[in-house]
Amino acid sequence: MNFSKPIIYLFSLFQMLCFSACGQEKDNQVTPKGDMLIVYLSRTKNTETVAKIIQKQVGGKLVELELVNPYPENYKEIVAQVDRENEEGFLPELKTKINDLDSYGTIFLGFPTWDMQMPPPMKSFLTNNDLSGKKVIPFNTNAGYGVGSSFKTVEKLCTNSTILEGYSTKGGIERDGILFVMESEKLIEVKRQVTNWLQKIGF
Repeated sequence: MNFSKPIIYLFSLFQMLCFSACGQEKDNQVTPKGDMLIVYLSRTKNTETVAKIIQKQVGGKLVELELVNPYPENYKEIVAQVDRENEEGFLPELKTKINDLDSYGTIFLGFPTWDMQMPPPMKSFLTNNDLSGKKVIPFNTNAGYGVGSSFKTVEKLCTNSTILEGYSTKGGIERDGILFVMESEKLIEVKRQVTNWLQKIGF
């Protein structure tokens, strides 16, 4: 009897199944980079540094929030202005516009803690842009007092989004004249923390 044809057929079928399965496994393992957006607000470059660490690890587009009317450089003046804005619920106008926001499925949101809250410019961004159906991931730098109510504000303003666990680290203490701190051992430690955090949330 001639078994050559059935054997060739079975071998070909096995190859097809293998290629299909391997292709699916490869697709499942690759995290698409083009649909990620990293939006951040940074006054002393600490949050910006964390944003760039995230981008280096997961890819995506990096966008810094800028204001039509920038805040004053003087620390006491900006504190007084932010206090007023929070009391009045004022949302400053953003110079930054993201016209292709619909093309991003995952959005990282980075900001410092101001007045134990989310800074008004980030509130402006979340109020003026619909992130429904997207994965939203907050990250934060602060003067040592934590995130305050800022992560709760993300939940409040992104009710129709999937919000993943955020990341927070101590940055500068501007009132004490300690500004940029993301260097040397601190930078190494933050990179390690960010790597562990991203792995924990599936990146």
